[in-house]
Amino acid sequence: MELIQLCNEQGQETGSIEKLEAHKQGILHKAFSIIIFNDKGELLLQQRAFSKYHTPGLWSNSCCSHPHPKETIEAAAHRRLVEELGFDTPLKEAFSFVYKFYDEASKLWEHEHDTVFTGVYNSFIPFNLEEVNAIKWVTTKALDEWMENKPEDFTYWFMVFYAKMKEKGLVG
Repeated sequence: MELIQLCNEQGQETGSIEKLEAHKQGILHKAFSIIIFNDKGELLLQQRAFSKYHTPGLWSNSCCSHPHPKETIEAAAHRRLVEELGFDTPLKEAFSFVYKFYDEASKLWEHEHDTVFTGVYNSFIPFNLEEVNAIKWVTTKALDEWMENKPEDFTYWFMVFYAKMKEKGLVG
């Protein structure tokens, strides 16, 4: 049983709940999303493992998850970066936003106060096959075309925050 942080609209921790239960009930909780760039300006995407209980096999940002109770969002981001992708790198907080989405396929909700982090990494990525099916470096041009032609390939939250990153000038 994995406990995660409940929060208010401002992202302040208000308690804890079992992760799957939060997703079944659509209760607002804390989450983070990380996008890693390389020196060429490409973005690292991951294809979620097919064993995930929601959005399996979809392409998404480099890494994402939830902080445990009393864990800082930044500490959780570094923890999951290592657990999912097998490396750590300095991260910079870019922005936060709240979204709510019902995933018809899994019958689960995503209702999250999501903090987006960015980082740079240029070395080997020994990703965890229990978490990640595949990884891919893409240019923003290629990603824009892919999202336009096959939006069903991507997680909802990634499409939302990628658009916000573009609005804020964080990606080309």
